[in-house]
Amino acid sequence: MQFTNFSFDLKKQPGSGKSKTHILFIFSFLIVLTFAVYILKLFSMQIIEGNRYKKQSHTISQRLRVIPAQRGEIFDRNATLPMVVNNDSFAVDITPGEIPEDKKDGVYARLASYLGIPKSQIDAKTAGHKKNSYTAIEVASNVPFQVISNIAENSFDLPGVSRRSKPIRNYVETGSLAHIVGYVGDITKEELKVLYNKGYTNTSIIGKTGIEKQYDELLQGKPGSESHTVDVKGRLVSEEPVITPPISGRDLILTLDTKIQTLAEKALGERVGAVVVLKPASGEILAMVSYPYFDPNLFSTGTSGAYSKLANDPLKPLLNRAVNAVYPPASTFKTIMTAALLAEGSISPDKKIECKGKMDYGDRLFHCHIGVPGHGYMNLKNALAQSCNIYFWTAGRDYLGVDRIAFYSKEFGLGQNLSIDLPGSEKGLIPNARWKERVYHEKWLGGDTMSMSIGQGYTLVTPLHIANVMAMFVNEGVIYKPHLLKEVRDPVSSEVIQRVKPEILFKSKIPENVWPVMKEYLRYMVTDGTAQGVLMKNKAVAIAGKTGTAEVSGIDKSWHSWFVGYGPYDADPEDAVVVCVLVEAVNPWEWWAPYASTIIFQGIFANQTYDESLDALHFRYLIKPSGRQE
Repeated sequence: MQFTNFSFDLKKQPGSGKSKTHILFIFSFLIVLTFAVYILKLFSMQIIEGNRYKKQSHTISQRLRVIPAQRGEIFDRNATLPMVVNNDSFAVDITPGEIPEDKKDGVYARLASYLGIPKSQIDAKTAGHKKNSYTAIEVASNVPFQVISNIAENSFDLPGVSRRSKPIRNYVETGSLAHIVGYVGDITKEELKVLYNKGYTNTSIIGKTGIEKQYDELLQGKPGSESHTVDVKGRLVSEEPVITPPISGRDLILTLDTKIQTLAEKALGERVGAVVVLKPASGEILAMVSYPYFDPNLFSTGTSGAYSKLANDPLKPLLNRAVNAVYPPASTFKTIMTAALLAEGSISPDKKIECKGKMDYGDRLFHCHIGVPGHGYMNLKNALAQSCNIYFWTAGRDYLGVDRIAFYSKEFGLGQNLSIDLPGSEKGLIPNARWKERVYHEKWLGGDTMSMSIGQGYTLVTPLHIANVMAMFVNEGVIYKPHLLKEVRDPVSSEVIQRVKPEILFKSKIPENVWPVMKEYLRYMVTDGTAQGVLMKNKAVAIAGKTGTAEVSGIDKSWHSWFVGYGPYDADPEDAVVVCVLVEAVNPWEWWAPYASTIIFQGIFANQTYDESLDALHFRYLIKPSGRQE
């Protein structure tokens, strides 16, 4: 077999020159394309995105320390002396990366001895942070100047330890103002997640309750900063800092009158309950008292266990009973029932219903008042004055019904949020048949309507709701939004930046001719009704209003005591003041709400102190030495 020998030579192959040229062209194109991409990228980084990278490089190369702004101060309506100020204080920080590893325990122990705290507290504060971290960690606040001086004198032995100014809140006026003003505290991780985008940091001090929380952003101000140039490991490169000064927070002027606040506080005394005093023509709160109260300075000074002790107190001193607690309105609700009956025209106000002291309905026996054999034949005016349950049970069940009662209740703002500028205010409850079926899976009964007609049963309100009910009578169909903020001022110039104007919250559809009649009835309740013996002792102002006694289930022979009224009863709304007092059933029964209200009216309109009011009313014999109710 014979084989043929083949050889292959590219140089001799047809078209080989073209292939080589083609390969060289592609290779050259790729090189040019690569360079073009790099050039475009460099152009983009240096020209188009240069500013962004420049800012980023500054951030990386700067160590920033926040300089806290002075928190705004809080004043009463006269804006003379502040109720809340800032006191100079100091905080101590540790920067772990600046402490040699073999000296950390010694530094922590030495620092703990200066601060007068256990070393374990510092260990706990720094736990979870990297050992080489150059981020400052706060280990103590509210540190006295003398301690700071000791630390400064021994700074050579305390590498990584620094100190800074950290003002603390000082509540000059305490007592019953605590629930209104509130208190501040360190921001929590949960709060920071929500507030981070608003400029808050992990060292921010924020309002926790009251006005401090409600207007925290106004009070905060704008923090400043101090920045140092550092290397890649966070070590100082330049000792010369760049400082941006902080801007102080705004000052707040409240609607409160501290003289009336003190008067109301003393009139309530050491009785668990609440007082609201407001101007019906504007919604301004002149006084708001809730007892028991607390000292907010306990939180600023970091008193150990302060919050836990208050939170576990069975009388709940942290609770603002004026807006954050709900109660059955009792006979104060009969003012709404009376207005509803007049507006509906379903029963003549002159029609008399007989009160025999008790009535049967279903399988229950309903009693009008304990110890009262019966009021006899009562028309609407006298039924309100004598607070006759049988009249209102009959009228509510037979002439109005649950849906109309609920409708008129909401006309007065009950069961609705009052939008007061305090956190967590309760809206209460106005029930109806659908509500009961949904919640209890039971049908609404006639007995439920009867209970609702006298402010018992499922109906729940706050003292502020009842104060607003009276404000609507004064204003003849209008309730203004209740508020505590009067003005916002610049802390340096005292220039008014914002002034709160009256804002209508509810406007009733009740006919205009109802209001003058209601004012006459409310005055008659004082001159000839249940509170005549107490309220008519007040010669400084003519008062109109309504008492209330709410039975409390589970407490034997105990009732909440209510009074709500206004004065002068025939004056222009601009000159009128509404007072609402609630005394809880946990206190020994003494029907104190009408007495406290009379004292407050006396003090306001006679320009008298609490003691002067007591003497003018001849009430001093009623005041017994008593401690806090347990």
